[in-house]
Amino acid sequence: MFYVSEPIETAPERYLSALQETVYETFAAKGIPFTRVDTDPGITMEDCQHIDAKIGVHIVKTIFLCNRQQTEFYLYVTLDCKPFVTRDFCAAMGGIPRVSFAGADKLWELTGVEVGATTILSAVLPQAAGVHLVMDGDIAESEWFACTDGTATCFVKIRTRDLLDKYLEGKKLTII
Repeated sequence: MFYVSEPIETAPERYLSALQETVYETFAAKGIPFTRVDTDPGITMEDCQHIDAKIGVHIVKTIFLCNRQQTEFYLYVTLDCKPFVTRDFCAAMGGIPRVSFAGADKLWELTGVEVGATTILSAVLPQAAGVHLVMDGDIAESEWFACTDGTATCFVKIRTRDLLDKYLEGKKLTII
């Protein structure tokens, strides 16, 4: 059975990564209320269904992409039910050259997360400054936003407006 805690409205007692600590410090500094659940490692879409049921909203799918030269990187937040089609993504981004999934080493270097914990919340890290932030329009319009907190064992839910207006304040976000 996949473990999901009851909803919690306080930060973890012990942080598992520098990013996780930064996420909760940013929530506190910007007055962003949140609900979180601790879980077994949530890697598959089936795992996320258990988390969705407990947290009350669908966990977003966040994909880390790059161009062929690995000089441009993209964090793309989309709905879990939408398949990723490279051609459509590139066209929606104004005809950028073809992208592919970026490697785990670049994911760690630029966003401070391992595979399975990819999150737009890493945008607050200095090393993520050059990463393009991209969000599906349906998510931007939704009331709630849920994703990992930078670990594969903790998922947070916040108001989408808090994410866009407070957490990502000053960051360039492309909505497609």
